[in-house]
Amino acid sequence: MKKILLIEDNREMRENTSEILELAGYKVLTAEHGKIGVELAQKNLPDLIVCDIMMPVLDGYGVLHLLSKNEDTANIPFIFLSAKAERSDFRKGMEMGADDYVTKPFDDIELLNAIESRLKKSELVRREYEKTAAGFDDFIREVKSIEPLKKLSENHETALFRKKQPIYTEGSLPKGIYFVKKGKIKTYKTNEFGKELVNGLYNEGDFFGYIALLEGGKYSDSAMPLEDSEVVIISKDDFFSLVYRSAEVSRKFINILSSNVAEKENQLVKLAYNSVRKRVAEALVTLYNKYKGQGDNKFSISISREDLASIVGTATETVIRTLSDFKDEKLIEIAAGKITIVNLDRLQNMKN
Repeated sequence: MKKILLIEDNREMRENTSEILELAGYKVLTAEHGKIGVELAQKNLPDLIVCDIMMPVLDGYGVLHLLSKNEDTANIPFIFLSAKAERSDFRKGMEMGADDYVTKPFDDIELLNAIESRLKKSELVRREYEKTAAGFDDFIREVKSIEPLKKLSENHETALFRKKQPIYTEGSLPKGIYFVKKGKIKTYKTNEFGKELVNGLYNEGDFFGYIALLEGGKYSDSAMPLEDSEVVIISKDDFFSLVYRSAEVSRKFINILSSNVAEKENQLVKLAYNSVRKRVAEALVTLYNKYKGQGDNKFSISISREDLASIVGTATETVIRTLSDFKDEKLIEIAAGKITIVNLDRLQNMKN
C-alpha cells in the first residue's frame, strides 16, 4: 500500500482530502502545518507528499526547501495543493523542484490522477535497473513512456569499437554520451610526452563521456576500449531532453552519471601519497571490483602492461617488476599475459 503524507492547515480540507485518499487505497499520514509535515516526512519516508502552500509556522515552499536538502527525502514526489493559481506561484513551486500543482477547488478525480501519475513516474526512477543491455533497454522503454520524452533514443545507435580504437579524443567536442552495452572501456589523459594516466574504468551498464556535455566544453580526456566493445551512443539532444524535461528522470540519471566522482577523487589522493607497490595492488583490486563476474571463483583479466601502468601512474617497466614480485609472493599468477588474483586479501591490505 502506497503511503501519502498530506500537509494541510485547514482541518475540514485535511479530513476530506484524507478520506478521498484512503478510499482510493492509500495509507495517509496528516500534518496540520509544515514543521510537523517535515518531521513526519523524515521519519516515515512517504511515497508521495501533497502539501498546501499557505500555512502557519512553515509554509509549503519552506517544506519543499527543507526536504530537498535531505538526501532521504529529496526524491519523494511533491505535489503542491493551493488556492493560489497565479502563474508566478506555479512557476516558483516548479522551479523549486515540485513535481505537480493542483489548485483548489479540485475534484476527486483530478487529485487522484495527479497522484497516480507522479507515483508511476517515481516508480521508474526508484527502480534499480539491472546493469545489462536488457536493463538499459528497459530503462529506455520506461523513459519513452513519459509523454515529454517519447522521442528519447528511439533510434539510439549501437557501435562496435575494436580494442584500442578511439571512441573520442581529448580536445574534441561532445556529440552525446555513451553507454557500455558490452565490453570494457577506459578514459585517460595524456601529457605532453605522450604518457597516459587512466582516470576512469567502465564496465557493462556504465555511462561515460558526459562531463564535457554537462560543462558545455570539449573533452578533457580520451576514451578507448580495453577489449572489443559495443557502445550505445545517445545524442546530445536526447540527453538534454532527458535531463531537463522530467524532474524524476533527471534525478535518476544524474545519480547514475555522478556515481564515480568520489572514486576519481580517491584515485588522485592515492596517486599523490601511496607507494608504487601499493598502487599496483590497488589497481588490481580496482580491476577485480569493476570486472569480476558474478559466480566467478577466480578473477583473471587480460590487460596490457601499458594499460596497467596508466592506471597506476608509473612506468611500464616498474609495473612489470612489481607484478613479478607479486607472482613470487603468490599474490597473483601470470600465464600468457593474463593476470589471475590468488590472494585478494593481501592485495587489499598491502602496506604503503
